[in-house]
Amino acid sequence: MRQYAGNRIGLTVVGFVLLLFGGFVWLRGTHLAPKTKVVPPRLADSVADRSWMLWLFALLLVFLTLVCLRWLLLSLGWGRVGQRTETGAAMLTVGLKDLEGVSATSVRVVGDADRLRIGITCRASADLGAVVGKLDRELVGKIRREVCDNELGTLVRVHVRK
Repeated sequence: MRQYAGNRIGLTVVGFVLLLFGGFVWLRGTHLAPKTKVVPPRLADSVADRSWMLWLFALLLVFLTLVCLRWLLLSLGWGRVGQRTETGAAMLTVGLKDLEGVSATSVRVVGDADRLRIGITCRASADLGAVVGKLDRELVGKIRREVCDNELGTLVRVHVRK
């Protein structure tokens, strides 16, 4: 759950700033006469004298748009490698349920069923020796047989959270 907090906080801040800026421009535009400009005259004159500032501002906005679009696509899950397998994750969760400190598990099949990725997130208080021992003795082989093939290459990542 904690891994998505950054995206939620970031999206909230960006949305709030955009809402404030849009409200400011809307209020500023509705209370002015039709011929009055929104941009202050000093700024308009300095930009007119230096046309490169408009290009710089436009490039900055394009860059910011591309960064935000990439962030949105990664938040939606595009660009992730592999396909999540719920059967393997369920087997892993059930196999590790008696061990204290395991907080999250995931199992992915990567490529054309040629690799298996197992991810486990543990708290700092977890007994990592017991987790790795149980994985090595029992769980990885069972998950490989159930998901695809017994000869499937497997990568196990154990993350320890503070």
